Amino acid sequence: MVEFDEAMNILENKARRQILRHLVKEPHYPLQLSELLDISQQAVMKHLKVLEKAEFVESERVRSERGGPPKKMYRVNQSFSVRLDLGPNLFRAEHRIMPSGGPMRLSNKLPNELDEVINRLGTRRRLPMAEAMDILAELDRALEKIDESRDAVIALHQQIMHKVTPSVSEHSESYEERILAREIMNQPRRPLDLDLFSHSLRIQSTDAESMMESLRDRLMRDFAANSGNFVAARDGTPLPWWLVR
Repeated sequence: MVEFDEAMNILENKARRQILRHLVKEPHYPLQLSELLDISQQAVMKHLKVLEKAEFVESERVRSERGGPPKKMYRVNQSFSVRLDLGPNLFRAEHRIMPSGGPMRLSNKLPNELDEVINRLGTRRRLPMAEAMDILAELDRALEKIDESRDAVIALHQQIMHKVTPSVSEHSESYEERILAREIMNQPRRPLDLDLFSHSLRIQSTDAESMMESLRDRLMRDFAANSGNFVAARDGTPLPWWLVR
């Protein structure tokens, strides 16, 4: 499976995106793609080689309909989503694999309003085109609703980061401390890899640990003040990550 950066590097090429746009509809021969895109077959083959190496597509030899020797036909064999959210105080980059399985297996992951769609599909292997278009229109509406909700959550996330920035700047003595605080807030549900963090900023691991200890103490005090409780612990006690979840 390719990672986000590799996927972006592959998909930044317009010709490759056009090739994929055709291949998701049905398998194609390189000559067909060359004619559709109005580029040389040699160029198409170079792009297909990149896509196949990254496992975006796969190929098989198929007997020619005109009686000639078998030719390679290409098809898409991955289902994934590449997401990038960018703005002030916002950078989220994700490469997500689409879940597999039929309607019944996916049902517990789908919005409740699609229950009727699942019931209509059941275990059927074929659908008339008219019925499929009706269902696809309903799925489009559901996707638009989900996208609107996701956009609102992302915007709220951005607002929280904007509102906390003055506090981060006020209590941080250096650029590195500000970046550490933001890294923790960007992944509040799991511990930060300090070795990776120190390497990315080209600082000593001991310096990163010292900044983390100082930040833990401040978070402990903030938690106690905001919750109205006292937090007692020995010196050097790590901050439980559930406190900032």
